[in-house]
Amino acid sequence: MSEQSLPMMRINSVLFTIVFFGLTFVFAVICAVLALIPGRKPMMSGLWVYTKIIRFLMEVMLDIHVEVRGKDKLPQNEAFIIAAKHQSYGDGIIMFSEFFDLSFVTGDHLEKFTLLKTILRKAGAVVVDSCGGPDVHEKMTREAERVKRERRRLLIYPEGHLSQIGTQHRYRKGVYHMYKDFGCPVVPAATNLGQRWNQSDWRKYPGQAAIRFLDPIPPGLDKDAFMARLETEIETHSRAMLDMDNLGALNPADIGKTVENDVARAKREAREAQASHIDGSIVLNRGAKS
Repeated sequence: MSEQSLPMMRINSVLFTIVFFGLTFVFAVICAVLALIPGRKPMMSGLWVYTKIIRFLMEVMLDIHVEVRGKDKLPQNEAFIIAAKHQSYGDGIIMFSEFFDLSFVTGDHLEKFTLLKTILRKAGAVVVDSCGGPDVHEKMTREAERVKRERRRLLIYPEGHLSQIGTQHRYRKGVYHMYKDFGCPVVPAATNLGQRWNQSDWRKYPGQAAIRFLDPIPPGLDKDAFMARLETEIETHSRAMLDMDNLGALNPADIGKTVENDVARAKREAREAQASHIDGSIVLNRGAKS
């Protein structure tokens, strides 16, 4: 990229960010109104149109072109789970632009916005604590049967958080519980979109990006085998897709790092402290009885 193009790239990034959040608010209102209409189709149509528009603007304003590969690998005429790498606000937009009616698992942080909460409920989203917890499995199990019964596709980001391009978070086991409860295939999905639109950053980088659907993982694996295969498939292919000739937001030193954000760390440490306290109480009670 030439030096002369950098100012224009920054201007386009700012303009796109303004338009993106403006359209997001407008369509949130539209979809909230559509949610009042019986059935899911009207509101899901609104979401689909919104993602198509944003994807178009990514191309014309930012020169970001996203190729979706491997759709021929997706199971036909049955429910399945898409377990995808999550590096960008753009990930979900591209996914929804490819599938008209897609169920999804999302973090509870979105429910603090009233309009989004209305939309999530109408869309049948599975809203869980992004950092895990004792009620997550139960909630996922309850929702899994409903989604499977309706023969819908379910999108989940097994890391539970946006990851800095090149890095990964610890994979949450909720995806395994849904895989087990569904009794249906899980399709891993790799991506390098974070190089062009990293997490929620305002600055965008022109170039090619891709989302790639990988070979489905068939039902029946135990937890350790499933989690190891899923993580290996997603992370290996996502790293292989990195464009080393046009780095964009990628810092090569970050490739392969496992990170944990402050919120996830605080919740994990709180759970571990609580578990340690319970274990200690059990030991003391046993000692007192003896």
